[in-house]
Amino acid sequence: MAEPAPPGEEGGEGGERILVVGPSWVGDMVMAQSLLMTLKDRHLGCHLGVVAPGWSLPILERMPEVDEAIALDVGHGEFGWATRRAVARTLRGRFDRAIVLPRSWKSALVPFLAGIPRRTGFTGEQRLLLLNDRRRLDKAVLDQTVKRFVALGLPADEAAGGGFPIPPPRLVVDDDNLAELRRAHGLSSRPAIGMMPGAEYGPAKQWPLEHFRTLAEALVAEGFEVRVLGGPKDAEAGEAIAREVDHVRNLCGQTRLADAVDLLADCRQVVTNDSGLMHVAAATGTRVHALYGSSSPAYTPPLTDSAEIHYLALECSPCFQRTCPLGHTRCLVELSPERLLTAVLAAERRIAVEE
Repeated sequence: MAEPAPPGEEGGEGGERILVVGPSWVGDMVMAQSLLMTLKDRHLGCHLGVVAPGWSLPILERMPEVDEAIALDVGHGEFGWATRRAVARTLRGRFDRAIVLPRSWKSALVPFLAGIPRRTGFTGEQRLLLLNDRRRLDKAVLDQTVKRFVALGLPADEAAGGGFPIPPPRLVVDDDNLAELRRAHGLSSRPAIGMMPGAEYGPAKQWPLEHFRTLAEALVAEGFEVRVLGGPKDAEAGEAIAREVDHVRNLCGQTRLADAVDLLADCRQVVTNDSGLMHVAAATGTRVHALYGSSSPAYTPPLTDSAEIHYLALECSPCFQRTCPLGHTRCLVELSPERLLTAVLAAERRIAVEE
């Protein structure tokens, strides 16, 4: 990633300087790459800066479109006035326009305080003074998160039609780092299947751990290595899947976010809840088996042609709740491990033919 350029030099001579205020979730940050790709394609020579939480910088480093990443480390739920003002001070005079992806009031503060001339975003939370290029969000037309992100980078009249192309995210893989990870974690030469049992939003998006474990045992019997990936909060879930099962590796909490990119790219396929790592896996080109319960695959699908959606579409779903309001989570419980095993093995046969 390039070092910040002096004022007036970003993006080369005549290049527009665009600042994007990024989202606060892993999956949304991956989907934001579609906007960045669109901006680079339409504004040749532009300089793209992204203001985002510090944790997301390793993901931004895997996006070749990002020229400059600026950390905004404000705790969840905190206003962080002093931090926002300090970041804004470093940006004064350096950007021509800003695109604000989150719809919160405070997310629009940094571009406003930095005095960026044109500030684009959807209306919401009384942002009339903070934004001067305000867009109305038509949820019927912009029915997916990624469409909303890309729309903010387009002229308003073009965005309103909704028929614009959406380039799929594509994260860069570090082969040297992957080789080191394979050595450090003692990974085998077996073909690998990734599993992501976590979902930051809540348990109504999480396939039962018993199902993950049953599937893991069956995949090992078929000759695969299973890698369970997630953050420190997922370590206990990973252990429940991997405990006393040969060739199932619990890597939850043992890798960095950038490492997950490389490890997922190295997997033949992944089985995952609707989570941030689902979008990371999709952006590496690995085939994704996405499990949906309380959320909708119509709203946040994996942005890849190599994906299979597993969704029962019960009468009570999608409810978009963190926990099942009916107490049974049938939408996920009734997605059987046998169904996923059949799908993985069928896809493996197709992959083998293509190779």
